[in-house]
Amino acid sequence: MPASTRRLVLFFSLGALLGGCGHALTEVPGFDAETWRNDPHACRDQRRTVLPALLRHKELLYEARANDVTALLGPPDEEELRAGTEKVYYYYLEPGTHCQGRRARSGAPTLSLRFGPIGTVTEVLSDPLTPGIGKQKRPFN
Repeated sequence: MPASTRRLVLFFSLGALLGGCGHALTEVPGFDAETWRNDPHACRDQRRTVLPALLRHKELLYEARANDVTALLGPPDEEELRAGTEKVYYYYLEPGTHCQGRRARSGAPTLSLRFGPIGTVTEVLSDPLTPGIGKQKRPFN
């Protein structure tokens, strides 16, 4: 087999291997994704009502691909690019100063999803909600 053909086969094999990494994320039991997506930046304070179901099943988020996370949760409120090809999606969990005007970053609690070099979720972190904000108090511990 000529060298150029071997390189082509190797290229397509590597592409198929990397394309197969991760898993589809179609649904999280008990999680109302529509309520979450309809509350961008958590400025309507609706995300806290659906957060407990998401956190109960957060293991389903691990190894999910970025496009599947975006399909489920909507575009991130903030995105941070890290060294190499790593990135972090931030979703606000309650209203904060980011809801006032220019959407500047605030210190409000967030759900953070870290993606590794192959583009799948490697870490799920959630800040605690502020007690007394909104109608519910700390929906999780």
